[in-house]
Amino acid sequence: MKLYWVKTRWFIKKLFSGYIWSLPQNQKTVYLTFDDGPIPEITGWVLGILRQHGIKATFFCIGDNIEKHPDVFQKVIDGGHNIGNHTFNHCNGWNTEDKAYLENAEACRLSITKRTSADVKFFRPPYGKIKATQAKAIKRLGYKIIMWDVLSADFDTTITPEQCLQNVIKNAANGSVIIFHDSIKASANLKYALPKAIEYLKENGFRFGTID
Repeated sequence: MKLYWVKTRWFIKKLFSGYIWSLPQNQKTVYLTFDDGPIPEITGWVLGILRQHGIKATFFCIGDNIEKHPDVFQKVIDGGHNIGNHTFNHCNGWNTEDKAYLENAEACRLSITKRTSADVKFFRPPYGKIKATQAKAIKRLGYKIIMWDVLSADFDTTITPEQCLQNVIKNAANGSVIIFHDSIKASANLKYALPKAIEYLKENGFRFGTID
């Protein structure tokens, strides 16, 4: 049984208004984001698709994966993409003590900053699960907490690649922050849906923005 919403409901956005869910613009704009990398088998492929279409995106990276695959992380940097903090070990905030959670986020920040001079301004809680106390502390450190408006659900191995594509193209609207995952688990759905979603969105007058 599915335990997630593909399109984030308005009342969730209102209830958690301190987080960024979407970024509407005067022009039809969407924002592509990728969680859980860098992964050698997948992240490089994603970068190639983005380069082909001239798109910049935001990669919410896991610190442990940065340490394991620094060369792949460097390719993300070299591609001119934004980098966000996704904790060091993909921590579920609901199941983690605040001190440990913040230490894990700081470890990820250090993994990023020792390899790039770029300011780490964006934070996405794994699973979207973060306690109010954790969020308050994260924001005090200068982060913007970036959630999402459209969930591709590419990580869900019970859906078809076509369903993954439909999750995006049926729900994307002006300002949508769209989540994909550059992970092994998501790869089958991602490799089908991402190119087709980009083509559909471009054909329907959307531009691709960067989260600033």
